[in-house]
Amino acid sequence: MYDNLHVGIHDELVTRYAPLVKRIAYHLKARLPATVIVDDLLQAGMIGLLEASRKYDSQQGASFETYAGIRIRGAMLDELRRNDWAPKSVHRKIRDITEAIREIENRVGRDARDEEVIKVLSISKEEYYKTLQNISSHKVVSWDDLGIDEEAIRNTMIEDKSGLQEALEKQNFQDKLSEAIASLPEREKMIVALYYDSELNLREIGSVLSISESRISQLLSQAHIRLRARMEDWIKDDE
Repeated sequence: MYDNLHVGIHDELVTRYAPLVKRIAYHLKARLPATVIVDDLLQAGMIGLLEASRKYDSQQGASFETYAGIRIRGAMLDELRRNDWAPKSVHRKIRDITEAIREIENRVGRDARDEEVIKVLSISKEEYYKTLQNISSHKVVSWDDLGIDEEAIRNTMIEDKSGLQEALEKQNFQDKLSEAIASLPEREKMIVALYYDSELNLREIGSVLSISESRISQLLSQAHIRLRARMEDWIKDDE
């Protein structure tokens, strides 16, 4: 009887929060390339919702909707990563720009300027900005380069309580990431906040800041790479 009741609760949660999957899928789709199929996001999101219904623990302090939203979005991001079509050349360029920014900022003790990065890479300004645009176009989830997903940026919660040491490590990572984001150049920091906190798409951010959508795309890619350079001690780069 207990098992039947338990199953009934799971079914009720899944039915009740199925619209949440659709809402998250279409919100995420608006920020992704046209080649991403929304049905794939919906399917992954439903799997995330099922997992949430089985693993939710009210004693963790978060509401089910908050917890389910994290699991749903995480499942969708995992699906996107599995289908990452970015060629090796794009990953190589990410590493090259990361290393250039890291070397410059370690040497001069301030934000690396575009012209300095361009000089170290020995490329033209046009090629540099085109590279940033290509990185944005190919890399569906750029934060995957940091070994984390978007939820780490939002600093919402530690999903699993798997020991004090792991919890402390996650908190230390969050603290370091928050510090790195706070140290970004003001315009990049504003774009990161609008994209991840306010969840605006690139066109909407461009309207807010009176900058073209393509330039917002470049600056967001640059912010990702700058953070990658500043989080070097926390990154395990297997690319």
